[in-house]
Amino acid sequence: MAQQFEKLYVHMLPAIDSKKNEFHLYGYPTVTSEAIWTYCVQKKWRKKDILLMRMHEMAHDILHVSSAEFMTYTQIEEQRSSNWFSDINSEELRMLLTSVK
Repeated sequence: MAQQFEKLYVHMLPAIDSKKNEFHLYGYPTVTSEAIWTYCVQKKWRKKDILLMRMHEMAHDILHVSSAEFMTYTQIEEQRSSNWFSDINSEELRMLLTSVK
């Protein structure tokens, strides 16, 4: 299945790159083509059968991604994946989470 998504990604690359360039123009220089594709697959099309979508539907969806919805998604995903306690060891974490009497 991932190989089929890769083929779709290559076909949609002109639309994805256009959207990436638009985001760069709006002041989001770190946005990548892969991040836009991941957003569409995981968020925009999560309830759709991507392999049955038509190319013009995919291009339309990609070109109509707003910077606000994309940035909200990336911020939420970053918060979900970050480990807030990665800098402390297990003993420090235990002490932090135990109640003080």
